[in-house]
Amino acid sequence: MIPMKTLLGRKIGMTRIFLDDGRAVPVTVIEAGPCPVVQIKTENENGYNAVQLGFEEIRETLVNMPMKGHYARSKTAPKRFLREVRVDDVEGIELGKEFRVDIFNVGDKVNISGVSKGLGFMGAVRRHGFAGGPKTHGQSDRWRAPGSIGQSSYPSRVFKGMRMSGRMGGDKVTVKNLTVVKVDADNNLICVRGAVPGKNRTFIKIRKNG
Repeated sequence: MIPMKTLLGRKIGMTRIFLDDGRAVPVTVIEAGPCPVVQIKTENENGYNAVQLGFEEIRETLVNMPMKGHYARSKTAPKRFLREVRVDDVEGIELGKEFRVDIFNVGDKVNISGVSKGLGFMGAVRRHGFAGGPKTHGQSDRWRAPGSIGQSSYPSRVFKGMRMSGRMGGDKVTVKNLTVVKVDADNNLICVRGAVPGKNRTFIKIRKNG
C-alpha cells in the first residue's frame, strides 16, 4: 500500500465502546474519507512533493468553470473541501486514486486538527482562568474583574498581548497522540479515544504519527 498518513473527514459525535476486557472507553466517531487525489505536485515542477486531497461531494452547479476543469483532469466529482498534504514521495500515486480509512489500524496514534467551538465574547475569568477579586471591603462588583492591566506614569500604556476579555474559541486546534480504538472500513468510520476539536459536523484533518 502507498504510504499515506493523512485523511480528511468530519466529526460525527461522541459515544462509548466496550473493550474486550469490559472497560468502557469514551470515543469520538469520525467519518474519514474516501479522499481522492485531485492534484499531484512534484519536486521537479513545484519544488516539493505533495498531493491535493478532496473530501465530500457537492453538486457540479456549485463549482465555477476553472474548478470544473481542475476536477476533470483527475476525473473526480467536485468536492467541498480540498487540502494539500506533503508526502515524501509521489511514486505510485495517481490522479483519482482514493485513500480510505483503512490506512489506519487499531492502536495507531493520530493527531487531529480542527476549528474549536466558537464561544463568543468572554470575560478574563472564563477565558484565561483568572481567580477574580475578593468579595470583602465593598468589592461586590469586582468578583470577576481582571484587575489592573497597566501602569500609571510610566510607560503609561497597556503592553501588547495582555490577557483580557475577548472572543473565545473559533481557533485552529490540534490534539495530539489520540489512540485509534476502532476502524469501520465499510462505513468509512474511525473511532479515536477522547475528544477532538469542534462541534459535531466540524471538518477535521487526521494525521498518523510517525
